[in-house]
Amino acid sequence: MDSNYIFFKKFIMISNIETIVFIAILVSLFFFVYKLKKIGYSSSKRVMISTFLGLALGVAIQAYSGFSNEPTKISYVAETVKWYSLFGNGFMDLIKMLVVPLVFVSIVNVIVNINSNTNVSKLTSLTLLTTLGMVAIASTVGFAVSKIANLGANSTLLENQESKIKEVKDLVSIMRDLIPTNPVKAMVDLNVIAVVIFAMFIGIAARQVYQKDAAKIQTFVDFISALHAIVSRIAVMIIGLMPYAVIPLLANTIAQRGIKTIKDVLLFIVLLYVALLIQFVIQSLLLLLNGISPIVYFKKAVEPLLLAFNSRSSSGTLPLTIKTLTDKLGVHSSTANFVASFSSTAGMQGCAGIYPTMLVVYLANANNINIDLTLFIMTIIVVTFGSVGIAGVPGTALTAASVTVSGVGFGNFFNQVNPILAVDPILDMGRTCLNVSGGMVNALVVDKKLKTFDVEKFNN
Repeated sequence: MDSNYIFFKKFIMISNIETIVFIAILVSLFFFVYKLKKIGYSSSKRVMISTFLGLALGVAIQAYSGFSNEPTKISYVAETVKWYSLFGNGFMDLIKMLVVPLVFVSIVNVIVNINSNTNVSKLTSLTLLTTLGMVAIASTVGFAVSKIANLGANSTLLENQESKIKEVKDLVSIMRDLIPTNPVKAMVDLNVIAVVIFAMFIGIAARQVYQKDAAKIQTFVDFISALHAIVSRIAVMIIGLMPYAVIPLLANTIAQRGIKTIKDVLLFIVLLYVALLIQFVIQSLLLLLNGISPIVYFKKAVEPLLLAFNSRSSSGTLPLTIKTLTDKLGVHSSTANFVASFSSTAGMQGCAGIYPTMLVVYLANANNINIDLTLFIMTIIVVTFGSVGIAGVPGTALTAASVTVSGVGFGNFFNQVNPILAVDPILDMGRTCLNVSGGMVNALVVDKKLKTFDVEKFNN
């Protein structure tokens, strides 16, 4: 084989003029976004503009490929997507680099310096009640939308395809996995809840020692405070790259999906986004019931929601979520860190609530199984408790789907949802956006109940 071919095709991954052109277009768009910053456009506006630019660029790549059913098998598309991932997924790698240190240091710092009248047990119980309650509501919405539209009744079954179902654990095993038997491993695995639990033990122990003998632990308290300031500054630096990263992130998602693949499951895509919109309305009503303006909330929450939509990662959005809650929405730092961290892993309304419920209805209709009250109740219960321990990274909705489908006894039919799994990135954008919004709304509600909510900062 020609050595030049190997060098350009396999190593450099630039063997087509089209690849060079699409990379040049991306660089030009970066420069355009940079100029927007120079003339005074806010970060939120630049992120919104970048989202539209990324969508247009992805459609342009699809159109140039003739809307191929398998675009990634076209060499210049594969090369372009690879180079775009350097900027888009590279940004997400930087964000994920921050998750563990930010969560750990923030929670320890918050607990050590927490107001003496803050009730940690009340914070925990309110978080669990609100988070799992909203997942149950999300599941109900997904069930209702799918049932009304008779989702799956006209599907073409693919009986001989290999099932992609994941190994399903029982609830007790899932709960035990959250206990950080090895804190270092929990950090490596990005097990956010285990990191939160470990940080809470460190923080509570340090606070108790501090209250008895402040001098003994003052060095540790000062170190944690300084480390928190440093990590927070790193977060600001990395988040500043977001307007540039969303362009290749969204362009890649669109460019890699064949148009035929999308058409095959168009009804499922449409119904999922309808259910997501309904759940957004329910979140708004929950805010209104607690005396919080949903208009102000969505206006201030636009950056983390757009990052969630483009990145498809709840945990990857976590640093920006916490920063937005504390800096713009008036949520107390203890509530923001605890509730947002918990919601990035457990109780995700999109990935672990609406989506797996819709799959259950889809499979029931596709296999002529009666959809009755028993199936409805069983699904809500399985979805709600199964949402615990689902990691907030791209693709883990498959785990939630596996837990739910198997939990209601449909495990043998799982191979029939393979066409839906083929367009999962398109579904995952909306699901993740709802996940992050759910975590932020939960934090606002919990903080209001704890009476630590800064109304003036929220309304400013």
